[in-house]
Order: sequence, then structure tokens, then C-alpha cells
Amino acid sequence: MTIAAGTDDRQRWARFWLIACLGVVVVQMLTQYLMGRVWICECGYVKFWEGVVKSSGNSQHITDWYTPSHIIHGFLFYGLGHLALRGKPLSARLLLATVIESAWEIAENTPMVINRYRSATISLDYFGDSILNSTMDTLAMATGFLLASRLPVAATVAIAIVLELFTAWTVRDNLTLNVLMLVWPLDAVKGWQAGL
Repeated sequence: MTIAAGTDDRQRWARFWLIACLGVVVVQMLTQYLMGRVWICECGYVKFWEGVVKSSGNSQHITDWYTPSHIIHGFLFYGLGHLALRGKPLSARLLLATVIESAWEIAENTPMVINRYRSATISLDYFGDSILNSTMDTLAMATGFLLASRLPVAATVAIAIVLELFTAWTVRDNLTLNVLMLVWPLDAVKGWQAGL
């Protein structure tokens, strides 16, 4: 009887944390709507994949070349949750990751950060994410988080390195370069990225 009660409590708490994650994503979407973000690409349609970085469709559709960066966010947030919430259920750690990712998605779409992208990176025509793209970025993070929870650490690190190298080679941008250029822009990197 006691074991069953303990299991029921864990399941109830897991449901609570997962519903809280959904609530955070809804707050993210509503906040972006109130900020004036568009729901979908102003082109009027939705694509599963936008493969052109320097296009008006970038950061507007379901996935793009920045989706791997958000998967890596999930890897990193899984590690953070493992350290910060040791002993807490996976769903509670996912809530922490979702709050951080959603906060970034909101901040990333403020005029200040959009202008920083435009001035310091190759994203000269960047005007922010659609709500759809931003929401899918958060779901990509959750996917990365759940993958990291299932895979050995070495496999997670290997996947992150492969994703970083592949996107750097393909579109001359990735999570590492994105953070570098936002925090400490280097003309040499900006020039290399512009040569795409």
C-alpha cells in the first residue's frame, strides 16, 4: 500500500511539472504576441524546413539551421538540471530548462537583442522569430533535454560536437559562434561568416 501511494505521488508530481512546462510555453507565446511578434511567417505559409540562412524565411518556420543549437541548449540544460536539482524528478528539471529557454526566446525577440544580432553578427536582415519558430525552438530544446536524459554522456557530447561542426561547415554559424558574436564580436569571424 505504501509503495503504491509513493508511486501515485510521483506520478502526480510528474504530471504537475509537465503541465507547468506547457504553461511556461503558453506564457512564452502570449508574451511574444503582446510584444507584437507574428504567429507565422509574413509570407503567409508554413514550411517544415527553411534552409536559407540569409532569407526572410529564416527563423520564421518550423525548423531551420538554428534548430541544432536549440537541441544543444537541451543537452546543456539537462546537465545544469542534473547539477542544480540533483534528486529531483526529470520533469522538474525539464521545467527549469523550459523556463530558461522560454526566457531566452522572449529576450531574443526584444528590439535590443534583435538590434545586437543585426549589428554584431551576419544576421543583417534578422527581425526576430515568428511565434511558431520560437515555440518550435523551445520544443527542440526539450527534445535535446530528453535525448540527453536517455543517452550516455559521451554520446550526447559527440552529437553536440557533430552538430556544431556540421552547421559551422554548412552555414558558417552555430551555437558557439552565435554566443561569441553576441558577447564579443570579432571582425575576422564576421568576415568569414559573410563569405558564405
